Amino acid sequence: MAARDVTEVEAALPKHAEELETTRTTPDVETNNFHGLDLKTILVYVSVNLIAFAQILNLVGSGAYARNIAAAVGGSTETTWLSQVIAIVTCVLAPPVSQAADLWGRKWLIVILTLFGFVGSIVVSRCTSMAMAIGGEVISAISFGAQPLLYAVVSEILPRRFRPAAQAGVNVSVALAGIFGLLVGATLIDKYTEGFRIYYYITGAINAVSAILCALFYTPVPRPLQKTLTRAQKFGRLDWIGYALLSSGLVLFSIALTWSDNPYSWENAHIIAPFVVGVFLLVCLGIYQIKLKKDGMFHHSLFQQDRNFAIAVVGILVEGMCFFAVNDFFPLELSVLFQTDAFGVGLRFSITFFTQIVACFGIAIYSSMTKTIRLPTTLAFCSIVIFFILLATVKTSISTALWAYPIFLGLGLGICLTCVVTAAQISAPPALIAITSGLLISTRSLGGSIALPIYTAIFKSKITTSIGSDIAARVLPLGISQEFLPLFIAGLTTGNESILISVPGVTPQIIQAGARGLQEAYLSSLRYVWVTAAILAFIAASCSMFLIDPSQQLNMHVDAPLEEDPA
Repeated sequence: MAARDVTEVEAALPKHAEELETTRTTPDVETNNFHGLDLKTILVYVSVNLIAFAQILNLVGSGAYARNIAAAVGGSTETTWLSQVIAIVTCVLAPPVSQAADLWGRKWLIVILTLFGFVGSIVVSRCTSMAMAIGGEVISAISFGAQPLLYAVVSEILPRRFRPAAQAGVNVSVALAGIFGLLVGATLIDKYTEGFRIYYYITGAINAVSAILCALFYTPVPRPLQKTLTRAQKFGRLDWIGYALLSSGLVLFSIALTWSDNPYSWENAHIIAPFVVGVFLLVCLGIYQIKLKKDGMFHHSLFQQDRNFAIAVVGILVEGMCFFAVNDFFPLELSVLFQTDAFGVGLRFSITFFTQIVACFGIAIYSSMTKTIRLPTTLAFCSIVIFFILLATVKTSISTALWAYPIFLGLGLGICLTCVVTAAQISAPPALIAITSGLLISTRSLGGSIALPIYTAIFKSKITTSIGSDIAARVLPLGISQEFLPLFIAGLTTGNESILISVPGVTPQIIQAGARGLQEAYLSSLRYVWVTAAILAFIAASCSMFLIDPSQQLNMHVDAPLEEDPA
């Protein structure tokens, strides 16, 4: 390899502001090099979307069926970690995988990482303890490291004009996975005592099939740096210090939040030590990326074209926070207050994803034709705000209305994900599309990893005090003795009928009154979660109003054709 070739390739990367504008306006980026949609492009697009489908199956299972896993293997106090490890690992892996994809290519990173999803799903399906289930999710979470590459590939193999449609297609796959995971998974849970095991077998199989299809169909043209840099030069380009600060800081920070009030108080050293060290490392990461590393995970060129990328980062952070609130607490509210069967819970929740599919198709057509993203993104976050406000006002007497509430969430998710990712990718130089996607996915997972333990702490702090007082207020006037109230509450919260029957003086009327008190306790405790999420969504809606519509950049240029351009 000639040294001159390496120099030319390095010079082509937009590391400085003056180079960025050149990258934006070169004829290569503006030229129409689209020669029509061929079978190869379609097969690659489908295989990549199938991988996204498999990942969401795992994510849905970790939240919706966490209580079922705990019922089978124990460890009910640790169920938060089933979702939390996915968020943490995704956040940690997305930036290095994205950078590595520009140096070694996308294909085998996607294929190999997806196979980890197969292995992890099998481990969860065979788990005999909560620790083993969490370990399986850690392995599965490695496959999420390829997630930013999925969003990058579908965008760069199609013309920029169709980028909203490309992103909408991925979100349709996500929605279909949500529907499949909720309805098929719920059916398995209702039919079989440990139906979650079959669910994870299915998830593992889809991971394996999608990896094989991607290996067969995705044969991209080698990237410039992939061909010209030596192995040592490639490793030297990776942001090792940034990765170390991000992973260690995020893990410690998340541990502190997850352990808060579960089981340690904020005054305990188990909380203070990891929290302080984690925050310190994350602050060091920020200083390092701003002052010392201009071409690392937070490549400075991403922020120099316009304000869209920065706004997109805020939007995707909040979207992650909102989604994890819904994924973990909405099924809980439905199961405790309105539905006794898993299928009923899944059916109500799946309305979100049915609506999301419609929203994705609608925004794909609208944005591709009008080349606008600001208005739909703002309205999308407003729709999410409405959803959380409606949940915060829920009463046990309005069960029917809950069939309609998820429509607002589905509209918001389908539109905002499509537009936010499109805004960020179009705002970034084409050479940095993988890093752009990696930073977005990492930020989304960061939002989830931060928000989930916060929501959990809010909920548990409220439910701990509300259960006793709300149930007591309902049953003590009916004649149950104060002496046996703790036993009655224990039987009610665990659903153990034998304990309830053994309480002296208990009657069906008292049990029914206690159940209503339990519902009121959950309702009032979850209300704080929904209000918190609504405030976050409102902040994102306000920021979205300042997006710039990328009308000039949405052209017919293909950033990474699957075949060499004969010209």
